[in-house]
Amino acid sequence: MNASRPTSRQAAIDWRDVERRLETARSAIERACAPSAEETKRVLRERAQVLAREPAQAEADGEHIEVVEFRLAHERYGVESRYVREVYPLENLTPLPCTPVFVLGIVNVRGEILSVIDIKKFFGLPEKGLTDLNKIIVLRSENMLFGILADAVAGVRRVPLSGIQPSLPTLTGIRAEYLKGVTPERTVILDAEKLLTDEKIVVQEQVSA
Repeated sequence: MNASRPTSRQAAIDWRDVERRLETARSAIERACAPSAEETKRVLRERAQVLAREPAQAEADGEHIEVVEFRLAHERYGVESRYVREVYPLENLTPLPCTPVFVLGIVNVRGEILSVIDIKKFFGLPEKGLTDLNKIIVLRSENMLFGILADAVAGVRRVPLSGIQPSLPTLTGIRAEYLKGVTPERTVILDAEKLLTDEKIVVQEQVSA
């Protein structure tokens, strides 16, 4: 029997063509599995929005007040810096007779006579003798100016409004009337505006130097 030979109807296999078709098929499969450029942009945009949500919320929640922090009777207090004109050393204090017990006296600060309020006595806190560390925090509003006594001034810091609690159970009595809130670190934020408008607190008179 004669061995069969390819006839004119049987063409030789074109391996290059087969390889080209396989490559075309593989590319089609990869394109089907991989997202398009538009789809990739959409996914990245959505991811960016999700990632931005938290910082945006944090920024919204990050509204803050700036406070001058000080110590009174081993407790931390603060007043908003926008009500503080300056911090001044306690010098040349002149006691005043016939004044409420919480009026420590008056001082002359660059030609202005300021009443100095000992808010430890005003709030009924434990008293402490005067030292070289004592400072006067000069509070101001449009119509009033006076100083409050601090055992020591810690500095200025920013306090997030979202972290201020209304009050604490231990903060009762007259202190509670002048509270703006309490921070998580137990810094008591005083309501300086209320202190400056309270008729019970004696304010200064101004004199020439």
